[in-house]
Amino acid sequence: MRTIKAGVRSPEVYYLNELLAKLKYSVIVSDYFGTATDKAIKDFQSKNNLVVDGVVGLKTWSSLLEKSKNGFSSNTKLLSEQDLIDFSNQFNLELAVVKAVNEVESNGKGFLIDGRPKILFEGHIFWRELEKRGFNPRSFMNSNNQDILFENYTKKHYVGGTAEYTRLEKARNLGQDKKIKDAANSSASWGLFQIMGFNALSIGYKSIDEFVEKMNQNEGEHLKAFGLFLEKNNLISLLRNKNWASFALKYNGPAYKTNKYDEKLMKAYQKYSK
Repeated sequence: MRTIKAGVRSPEVYYLNELLAKLKYSVIVSDYFGTATDKAIKDFQSKNNLVVDGVVGLKTWSSLLEKSKNGFSSNTKLLSEQDLIDFSNQFNLELAVVKAVNEVESNGKGFLIDGRPKILFEGHIFWRELEKRGFNPRSFMNSNNQDILFENYTKKHYVGGTAEYTRLEKARNLGQDKKIKDAANSSASWGLFQIMGFNALSIGYKSIDEFVEKMNQNEGEHLKAFGLFLEKNNLISLLRNKNWASFALKYNGPAYKTNKYDEKLMKAYQKYSK
């Protein structure tokens, strides 16, 4: 683990926040090392006879891992080199291209520390998915589910990590009809590439249940879903031609310029093609 501190945004910070949340600290599980994370780390260091500097280095990492007794250490679920090679062969892409896209577009880790796939539940999508199945979302609204059901997009209800499953379960249990559970599963983004569940049928899965089952297996299945999504949305040819800007626009939306996704893809490709 690399040394990290306040102000850093990285996959390691996401994992740090997962560990802190498991230890009952009030942090949002995200990839940003903000004020709440800094406060939690300093408290942890103070209580565990460590230098209280807010810097998460080898000693703090070691103590965190020991205290949290992290149980998800198996490599069987993680993406392998062979997975990337198979993907490049399947879609006739340079391996360097595949590695570049994996580095830039994946979110670093497809599974939580408890072994479940990483998800993010979207309440505004749940609203639409209920409507698609003939339900009136307003009939389900009350003060207890304002964090899972709302008409317009907002980030304010994101909690990250395992707590997203609490939101998902609440949505699944809004009623006994199987369609409600399907709507809930369709309203979360899943795994390493955060593919939205509502894409399941259109990209080739028999049902949302099959998609969720595959997402629970391993990151290789996450990569397969990503490939199906790219193929369905005609993005493969853009990668073959290394048209980074067009790919970033179609995959990330207009915000790609602000986040410089096209530049990140190009630089990552140059690194792997050497």
